[in-house]
Amino acid sequence: MNDDRFYSIYPELKKFKKNITLLWEEPDKKSTSPLIKGESKGDLKTANIYTKKFIVIQNGCDNYCSFCLTINKRWKSKNIPANEIIQEINDFVSIWWKEIVITWINLAARGCTNTKKPQDSKFAELLQQILDETKTERIRISSLWPEFLNDKFFEVIKNPRFLPHFHLSIQSFSDKILKSMNRHYDSQILDNVINRLKNLDRPDKKQISIWADIIVWFPWETEEDFQKTIDWISKHKINKVHAFPFSSHEKWETIPAHWLPDQILQEIKKRREKELKKITDQIREDFIKANKWLEHEILVEEQKNWKRRWWTWNYIQVELEWNYTKWTIEKIIL
Repeated sequence: MNDDRFYSIYPELKKFKKNITLLWEEPDKKSTSPLIKGESKGDLKTANIYTKKFIVIQNGCDNYCSFCLTINKRWKSKNIPANEIIQEINDFVSIWWKEIVITWINLAARGCTNTKKPQDSKFAELLQQILDETKTERIRISSLWPEFLNDKFFEVIKNPRFLPHFHLSIQSFSDKILKSMNRHYDSQILDNVINRLKNLDRPDKKQISIWADIIVWFPWETEEDFQKTIDWISKHKINKVHAFPFSSHEKWETIPAHWLPDQILQEIKKRREKELKKITDQIREDFIKANKWLEHEILVEEQKNWKRRWWTWNYIQVELEWNYTKWTIEKIIL
C-alpha cells in the first residue's frame, strides 16, 4: 500500500508524515470485502487493509516527566469526544473489523482536566461505554500509566472482550528514580496494580500477560536501584519488557534530566543491558512454555501461501501452516 492510499484513509495523520514509517501490509487482492464511503476519513475505507483498528481516545500530557518532551511537542492533554470514538468503532466493526486497540499518549488519563489529577480519570467509564454501545469482539488496550487505574477500571476489564494482555508504563521500580523522573506513583502502587491485574476474576486468568516499559540507566540509577527493578520484574514475572536506554537528547532539544548529575557511564550501560536482557528473555520463554496446551483465541492477521501469522489473545506470536482465513477468529491449542 503506497503513501497516497494510506493518507486517503487517515488524512488527519498527513501533517505527521515525516515522523511516520509505514509497515507495509498489502491488502489481499483476492478479497471481496466491501468498501464504504465516508467524508470524515476520505473516500476509501477497506476492511482488508489491516486486521486491527487503532482508536485514539486522547492526546497530549501535562506531566512534565524529566525524560520527556511530550508537552513541548503535543501540548496539554486533550480528550477525543466519546461520541466520535463510538462512531469510529461502529463504522469499522460494520465492515468486518474484529479487533480495536485503544491507544495514544496517556490514555488512562482520559477525562482528567489535567494529567496530574489521576483521581479525575474517566477512562473506565469510556471502556464501559465501548462495551455497551459497540459490538467489537476484541478490545486491546495500549500502554497504561498505573496511577490512573481505579476500582472501576479493574471491575470493567473483567469482561473477556478485553484481551488478557496489559502493557504498563512503569519506567522503574526504584522510588528514588521514579521521583527524579517526576512520575506520580511509587513501587507500592505498582505492586498493587500488577497484583490486581494478575488476579482478575476472568476465565482466562492463567493466561494474563503483563508487559512493561522500562527506562534503564537513568541518571542517579545506582546498582541498588537497578537491582530493585530486576527483582520486581522477576517477582511479577513481567513477560515482555520494552527497555529504553535513557537519552538526554543533547543533539536536539534538551530534556530536564540532561542536567542531572551522575550520568551513567557507557560501559555500565552495556553491562546492565546484557543482564536485563538475559533475565527478561528467560521470563518470556517460561511464559510461552506455560501457555503450551492451553486453549487460545487467535485473530488470523496475515496469510502468505499456506502460512498464517497471528497473535494469541495474550500476545504470543505464532506462525503455522494452517488453512485459516485472514480476519477470522479461531480457538486453538497452542
